[in-house]
Amino acid sequence: MRKLTLALGVAALMGGTSLAQAAEVAVLDWREALMETDEAQRQMSELRSEIEGPQQEAQSLGQELQALQQRLEQDGAVMSDSEREALLQEGMEKEQRFMQLRQQIGEAQMRSEQAFLQGAEPKLEQAVDQIIERHDIEVLIDRDGVIHTTLELTDVTDEVTEILNTLN
Repeated sequence: MRKLTLALGVAALMGGTSLAQAAEVAVLDWREALMETDEAQRQMSELRSEIEGPQQEAQSLGQELQALQQRLEQDGAVMSDSEREALLQEGMEKEQRFMQLRQQIGEAQMRSEQAFLQGAEPKLEQAVDQIIERHDIEVLIDRDGVIHTTLELTDVTDEVTEILNTLN
């Protein structure tokens, strides 16, 4: 990936020629190129299915926790000590389960992302190499890394996505 986030090559500039004349410069948003692939969409759909149950449970627990908090704020002063203690204990148990679910969801997302990126990196490099050759690109810059230019830069992101779809 380092190769993709830095300039992939710089042509030797001769005398007074400008960069645009000396090299074909293009930009690429490699994250977008990857995330728009059919494979990424399929894996995101699988992840959504995998975490749907825990997300719904977490959402429900969040609502229950808010209701418990409101009840404690409204009625806490008139509750018996045992009622208030039971409500606090219930809230702590729900909060603990909520935190477990958030951790479970986060871990599932991280595993899915890592697995996808591990499999996609060699394909991304292959697609980038094809684009560089096809367009005779001498400088390829991460699209997010361009702060200012007066040049009209070719954006090869969609082409890289198309190639990635054929490699999957």
